Amino acid sequence: MEIVVRKAEPKDVPAIMGLVRELALFEKAPEEVVNTEEKMLKDGFGEHPAFQAFVAEDDATSTVVGICLYYTAYSTWKGKYYFLDDIVVTESYRQYGIGRKLMNAFLKAAQDNGISHIRWQVLDWNENAIKFYKSLGAHFDKEWYTCKMNGNTINNYLQTQS
Repeated sequence: MEIVVRKAEPKDVPAIMGLVRELALFEKAPEEVVNTEEKMLKDGFGEHPAFQAFVAEDDATSTVVGICLYYTAYSTWKGKYYFLDDIVVTESYRQYGIGRKLMNAFLKAAQDNGISHIRWQVLDWNENAIKFYKSLGAHFDKEWYTCKMNGNTINNYLQTQS
């Protein structure tokens, strides 16, 4: 099996969204995916791209079997960094080193662009992902919590401030 890792292109958006939905099922939260192919096309390949991505493609079938999606963020302490939003390999292609190929492309892009550090999150029950990240030498930060607010929470809060 020959897997080619390359920068994502607009034509990859349906496959990327398919992998996002597969990840959401794996994480037991399919109802949380509210993004659409149309938004992703605009957000990633429009005038002001909000993210970048690599895809892993099975060369024999031209099928996208993995993605690594990230964006640039900023730290007042560290400067510009990359946040790895998702790295996903479709279930039937796992255990072939595709995740590592995607991560290698991502890390090389960070290095080539002078990125000071990278960050990402992993669910505490995802033992395979944790094992993979540890094999990369990743540091697991136990001191910081991830905080979230969704659209409803933001609206509710802002209504109390009027």
